[in-house]
Amino acid sequence: MTYKLAICDDCAADTEYLSVLAAEWEKRTGHRAAVETFPSAEAFLFHYEAHKDFDILLLDVEMGKVNGIELAKKIRCEDSRVQIVFITGFPDFMAEGYEVSALHYLMKPVSPEKLFQVLDRAAANLAKPEKRLQVNFDRETCFVPFERILYIEARKQYVRIHTGKGDYRMKASLAETEAMLDEFFFKCQRSFLVNLNYVARIKNTCVVLKNGEEVPISRGMADKIGKAVIRLYE
Repeated sequence: MTYKLAICDDCAADTEYLSVLAAEWEKRTGHRAAVETFPSAEAFLFHYEAHKDFDILLLDVEMGKVNGIELAKKIRCEDSRVQIVFITGFPDFMAEGYEVSALHYLMKPVSPEKLFQVLDRAAANLAKPEKRLQVNFDRETCFVPFERILYIEARKQYVRIHTGKGDYRMKASLAETEAMLDEFFFKCQRSFLVNLNYVARIKNTCVVLKNGEEVPISRGMADKIGKAVIRLYE
Protein backbone atom coordinates (compact mmCIF):
# COMPACT_ATOMS: atom_id res chain seq x y z
CA MET A 1 0.00 0.00 0.00
CA THR A 2 1.11 3.55 -0.70
CA TYR A 3 0.61 6.01 2.14
CA LYS A 4 0.14 9.65 1.23
CA LEU A 5 2.33 11.54 3.69
CA ALA A 6 2.55 15.31 4.17
CA ILE A 7 5.39 17.15 5.89
CA CYS A 8 4.46 20.68 6.94
CA ASP A 9 7.39 22.63 8.37
CA ASP A 10 8.63 26.18 7.82
CA CYS A 11 12.25 25.07 8.20
CA ALA A 12 13.60 23.76 4.88
CA ALA A 13 16.40 21.80 6.58
CA ASP A 14 13.95 19.99 8.88
CA THR A 15 11.66 19.24 5.94
CA GLU A 16 14.54 17.72 3.98
CA TYR A 17 15.64 15.67 7.01
CA LEU A 18 12.15 14.24 7.55
CA SER A 19 11.84 13.46 3.84
CA VAL A 20 15.08 11.48 3.96
CA LEU A 21 13.86 9.56 7.02
CA ALA A 22 10.55 8.78 5.30
CA ALA A 23 12.48 7.33 2.36
CA GLU A 24 14.58 5.25 4.77
CA TRP A 25 11.39 3.97 6.45
CA GLU A 26 10.17 2.83 3.03
CA LYS A 27 13.34 0.81 2.47
CA ARG A 28 13.19 -0.78 5.92
CA THR A 29 9.54 -1.77 5.89
CA GLY A 30 8.55 -2.25 2.28
CA HIS A 31 5.79 0.31 2.64
CA ARG A 32 5.51 3.03 0.03
CA ALA A 33 5.19 6.68 1.03
CA ALA A 34 4.19 9.38 -1.43
CA VAL A 35 5.66 12.43 0.34
CA GLU A 36 4.53 16.00 -0.27
CA THR A 37 6.08 18.95 1.55
CA PHE A 38 4.62 22.31 2.54
CA PRO A 39 6.45 25.35 3.97
CA SER A 40 3.45 26.62 5.96
CA ALA A 41 0.04 25.68 7.28
CA GLU A 42 -1.52 28.08 4.79
CA ALA A 43 0.19 26.32 1.88
CA PHE A 44 -1.05 22.96 3.11
CA LEU A 45 -4.64 24.19 3.56
CA PHE A 46 -4.68 25.65 0.06
CA HIS A 47 -3.65 22.26 -1.33
CA TYR A 48 -5.98 20.38 1.05
CA GLU A 49 -9.08 22.10 -0.35
CA ALA A 50 -8.78 19.94 -3.47
CA HIS A 51 -6.81 16.97 -2.11
CA LYS A 52 -8.19 15.57 1.15
CA ASP A 53 -6.76 12.07 0.87
CA PHE A 54 -3.68 12.28 3.10
CA ASP A 55 -2.96 9.31 5.38
CA ILE A 56 -0.15 10.64 7.62
CA LEU A 57 0.71 14.22 8.58
CA LEU A 58 4.02 15.31 10.13
CA LEU A 59 3.28 18.78 11.43
CA ASP A 60 5.71 21.27 12.88
CA VAL A 61 4.05 22.90 15.89
CA GLU A 62 5.85 26.26 15.76
CA MET A 63 5.08 27.87 12.42
CA GLY A 64 3.92 31.32 11.27
CA LYS A 65 0.40 32.74 11.51
CA VAL A 66 -1.21 29.28 11.71
CA ASN A 67 0.70 26.77 13.85
CA GLY A 68 0.59 22.99 13.69
CA ILE A 69 -2.01 22.64 16.46
CA GLU A 70 -4.40 25.05 14.74
CA LEU A 71 -3.85 23.28 11.43
CA ALA A 72 -4.62 19.90 13.00
CA LYS A 73 -7.88 21.25 14.47
CA LYS A 74 -9.04 22.38 11.03
CA ILE A 75 -8.22 18.98 9.52
CA ARG A 76 -9.89 17.03 12.32
CA CYS A 77 -13.19 18.79 11.57
CA GLU A 78 -13.32 16.72 8.38
CA ASP A 79 -11.08 13.71 8.90
CA SER A 80 -10.83 11.56 12.03
CA ARG A 81 -8.80 8.79 10.39
CA VAL A 82 -5.68 10.65 9.22
CA GLN A 83 -2.68 9.98 11.47
CA ILE A 84 -1.29 13.21 12.94
CA VAL A 85 2.25 13.41 14.32
CA PHE A 86 3.53 16.65 15.81
CA ILE A 87 7.16 17.68 15.47
CA THR A 88 8.24 20.21 18.10
CA GLY A 89 11.22 21.67 19.87
CA PHE A 90 9.21 22.36 23.01
CA PRO A 91 7.16 20.01 25.23
CA ASP A 92 4.69 22.75 26.23
CA PHE A 93 2.15 21.90 23.52
CA MET A 94 1.75 18.21 24.34
CA ALA A 95 -1.45 18.62 26.38
CA GLU A 96 -3.20 19.99 23.28
CA GLY A 97 -2.64 16.76 21.38
CA TYR A 98 -5.66 15.15 23.03
CA GLU A 99 -8.02 17.59 21.36
CA VAL A 100 -6.95 16.48 17.89
CA SER A 101 -6.28 12.81 18.76
CA ALA A 102 -2.61 13.11 17.83
CA LEU A 103 -0.80 9.83 17.34
CA HIS A 104 2.44 11.10 18.89
CA TYR A 105 4.74 14.03 19.60
CA LEU A 106 8.34 13.85 18.43
CA MET A 107 10.91 16.21 19.87
CA LYS A 108 13.49 17.90 17.63
CA PRO A 109 15.99 16.75 16.62
CA VAL A 110 13.86 13.78 15.57
CA SER A 111 15.35 10.38 16.31
CA PRO A 112 15.17 8.14 13.22
CA GLU A 113 14.22 5.07 15.26
CA LYS A 114 11.43 6.92 17.07
CA LEU A 115 10.03 8.24 13.81
CA PHE A 116 10.14 4.75 12.27
CA GLN A 117 8.23 3.38 15.28
CA VAL A 118 5.58 6.08 14.98
CA LEU A 119 5.19 5.51 11.23
CA ASP A 120 4.82 1.78 11.90
CA ARG A 121 1.99 2.58 14.35
CA ALA A 122 0.36 4.90 11.85
CA ALA A 123 0.47 2.22 9.14
CA ALA A 124 -1.01 -0.35 11.54
CA ASN A 125 -3.88 2.00 12.42
CA LEU A 126 -4.61 2.71 8.77
CA ALA A 127 -4.61 -1.00 7.97
CA LYS A 128 -7.53 -1.65 10.30
CA PRO A 129 -10.72 -2.35 8.34
CA GLU A 130 -13.05 0.61 8.02
CA LYS A 131 -16.26 0.26 10.01
CA ARG A 132 -19.41 1.46 8.26
CA LEU A 133 -23.04 2.00 9.19
CA GLN A 134 -25.57 0.58 6.74
CA VAL A 135 -28.23 3.23 6.12
CA ASN A 136 -31.46 2.18 4.40
CA PHE A 137 -33.90 4.86 3.26
CA ASP A 138 -36.35 5.24 0.34
CA ARG A 139 -35.37 1.84 -1.09
CA GLU A 140 -31.73 2.93 -1.22
CA THR A 141 -28.79 1.64 0.78
CA CYS A 142 -25.55 3.45 1.51
CA PHE A 143 -22.65 2.75 3.84
CA VAL A 144 -21.43 5.61 6.01
CA PRO A 145 -17.96 5.21 7.62
CA PHE A 146 -18.13 5.49 11.39
CA GLU A 147 -15.28 7.99 11.28
CA ARG A 148 -17.41 10.44 9.30
CA ILE A 149 -20.32 10.43 11.75
CA LEU A 150 -20.31 13.38 14.15
CA TYR A 151 -23.49 12.54 16.03
CA ILE A 152 -26.87 10.84 15.58
CA GLU A 153 -30.19 12.38 16.50
CA ALA A 154 -33.50 10.56 17.07
CA ARG A 155 -36.57 12.20 15.53
CA LYS A 156 -39.81 10.29 16.12
CA GLN A 157 -39.48 6.98 14.22
CA TYR A 158 -36.35 8.13 12.36
CA VAL A 159 -32.73 8.84 13.13
CA ARG A 160 -30.69 11.56 11.44
CA ILE A 161 -27.00 10.78 10.97
CA HIS A 162 -24.96 13.99 10.95
CA THR A 163 -21.61 14.01 9.15
CA GLY A 164 -19.23 16.74 8.10
CA LYS A 165 -20.49 16.39 4.52
CA GLY A 166 -24.25 16.23 4.83
CA ASP A 167 -26.84 14.22 6.73
CA TYR A 168 -28.54 10.87 6.24
CA ARG A 169 -31.95 9.72 7.45
CA MET A 170 -33.06 6.21 8.33
CA LYS A 171 -36.20 4.67 9.78
CA ALA A 172 -34.88 3.14 13.01
CA SER A 173 -34.82 3.76 16.74
CA LEU A 174 -31.81 5.24 18.48
CA ALA A 175 -31.36 1.95 20.38
CA GLU A 176 -31.34 -0.06 17.13
CA THR A 177 -28.79 2.31 15.62
CA GLU A 178 -26.59 2.28 18.71
CA ALA A 179 -26.40 -1.53 18.54
CA MET A 180 -24.78 -1.25 15.08
CA LEU A 181 -22.04 1.13 16.25
CA ASP A 182 -18.85 0.72 18.30
CA GLU A 183 -17.56 1.96 21.64
CA PHE A 184 -16.74 5.42 20.28
CA PHE A 185 -20.44 6.32 20.20
CA PHE A 186 -21.86 7.50 23.51
CA LYS A 187 -25.52 8.07 24.38
CA CYS A 188 -25.26 11.53 25.88
CA GLN A 189 -28.97 12.27 25.99
CA ARG A 190 -32.22 10.40 25.35
CA SER A 191 -32.26 11.49 21.71
CA PHE A 192 -28.55 11.80 20.90
CA LEU A 193 -25.49 9.63 20.31
CA VAL A 194 -22.17 11.45 19.95
CA ASN A 195 -18.94 10.24 18.37
CA LEU A 196 -16.35 10.71 21.12
CA ASN A 197 -13.63 11.18 18.52
CA TYR A 198 -15.11 14.56 17.70
CA VAL A 199 -15.65 15.88 21.23
CA ALA A 200 -13.53 19.00 21.78
CA ARG A 201 -15.05 20.37 25.00
CA ILE A 202 -17.56 19.22 27.57
CA LYS A 203 -19.95 21.66 29.20
CA ASN A 204 -22.69 21.06 31.78
CA THR A 205 -25.45 21.16 29.17
CA CYS A 206 -23.72 20.10 25.94
CA VAL A 207 -20.58 18.83 24.27
CA VAL A 208 -18.84 21.06 21.74
CA LEU A 209 -17.59 19.19 18.70
CA LYS A 210 -14.38 19.95 16.84
CA ASN A 211 -16.35 21.72 14.08
CA GLY A 212 -18.04 23.98 16.65
CA GLU A 213 -21.43 22.26 16.71
CA GLU A 214 -23.06 21.66 20.09
CA VAL A 215 -24.84 18.44 21.05
CA PRO A 216 -27.09 18.51 24.15
CA ILE A 217 -26.37 16.17 27.06
CA SER A 218 -28.44 15.07 30.03
CA ARG A 219 -27.99 16.56 33.49
CA GLY A 220 -25.04 14.98 35.31
CA MET A 221 -23.70 13.42 32.10
CA ALA A 222 -20.64 15.68 31.68
CA ASP A 223 -18.45 13.71 34.09
CA LYS A 224 -19.42 10.36 32.51
CA ILE A 225 -18.59 11.62 29.02
CA GLY A 226 -15.23 12.92 30.22
CA LYS A 227 -14.36 9.55 31.75
CA ALA A 228 -15.49 7.74 28.59
CA VAL A 229 -13.20 9.89 26.43
CA ILE A 230 -10.24 9.30 28.76
CA ARG A 231 -10.79 5.50 28.71
CA LEU A 232 -10.71 5.40 24.93
CA TYR A 233 -7.30 7.07 24.76
CA GLU A 234 -5.57 5.45 27.72
